[in-house]
Amino acid sequence: MDTARPGAHDDVRTTARALATEAVHAGRDDLARQGLHAPPIDLSTTYPSYDSRDEAARIDAFAATGAEPDGPPVYGRLGNPTVARFETALARLEGTEAAVAFASGMAALSAVLLARASMGLRHVVAVRPLYGCSDHLLTAGLLGSEVTWTDPAGVADALRPDTGLVMVESPANPTLAEVDLRAVAHACGSVPLLVDNTFATPVLQRPAEQGARLILHSATKYLGGHGDVLAGVVACDEEFAGRLRLVRFATGGVLHPLAGYLLLRGLSTLPVRVRAASATAAELAGRLAADPRITRVHYPRIGGAMVSFEVLGDPHEVIAGVRLITPAVSLGSVDTLIQHPASISHRIVDAEDRRGAGVSDRLLRMSVGLEDVEDLWADLDRALGSGGAGPSVRRLGEPATAG
Repeated sequence: MDTARPGAHDDVRTTARALATEAVHAGRDDLARQGLHAPPIDLSTTYPSYDSRDEAARIDAFAATGAEPDGPPVYGRLGNPTVARFETALARLEGTEAAVAFASGMAALSAVLLARASMGLRHVVAVRPLYGCSDHLLTAGLLGSEVTWTDPAGVADALRPDTGLVMVESPANPTLAEVDLRAVAHACGSVPLLVDNTFATPVLQRPAEQGARLILHSATKYLGGHGDVLAGVVACDEEFAGRLRLVRFATGGVLHPLAGYLLLRGLSTLPVRVRAASATAAELAGRLAADPRITRVHYPRIGGAMVSFEVLGDPHEVIAGVRLITPAVSLGSVDTLIQHPASISHRIVDAEDRRGAGVSDRLLRMSVGLEDVEDLWADLDRALGSGGAGPSVRRLGEPATAG
């Protein structure tokens, strides 16, 4: 079997392929030539070499630019063939030159901040809301960064000579607020725009096509899709990918090969899962919008499998009342999850900042899975209890109230 990083530079395409086709085949183009059908899992942490002069030259080349070493792998912290397959596939789905995977979404964001800081660019302009831990990482300055919070219209005025990054999340966690990415990218000028695309996935949105230069995913969510893998990834151009690989090598935030394998497998069903869950989410959003026990529903224009809603009654009682739906943090799994952001995912954000970003104390966030819509609605209806006069059902295809 070929031990060079399979998938990293292979590209047998002669014509453009649809996203659903890429999801199945990207990162696997070399398998048939090796007599394989399923991608192999390479669990090695180190690789033998009898030519130490060549090893030295390849390590020097990596240290200079962060480019993946040619030839066989060297050491697990420099890269892994199984992980490289996932990186290749994700880059193809997002339409970028490269992607670099990490042990978690926060490790991926940290690497971006460290890479920009190494260039003397520690200032970040960011738009709330963001995922709570992303907000905390920026606000607390744990990596030496300084953040200016603004709305999308204020991005250009917030830029400074030392601004290394503009960061937005669209649809945002947990309010599902959407940002005009093309307009923000224009406002950024030469400063890279980083878009957290976790909620939309490349199935619903490809930020690179709208001017974003960095696309961040908590791959733990939809890319893995089954609640059994922790990972992060940044899609970008090859030059910045080199910087990220150098940070990953130095800090050790590497993705385990088994996680890379699970993510590559998850990508193959990503379009099917996202579209099926989105149809159910749209139906539930419509029913919630017509329910007197709900004061507001947030559902993005681009669709998706996330629904947020504000309840008239006690949100904690709803969390305690679900039985089919799982009350748990995270999202993007095949089963439906619900959580109270003010208590969990955004608890670490200052309460005033949290509420100012639209994360009210009555807001619930639901990640819709692949269960039958009637079973999900029955569970929600029971959990909502008698906080109103009872639901007036709105059917699939009718518009929901957007927040």
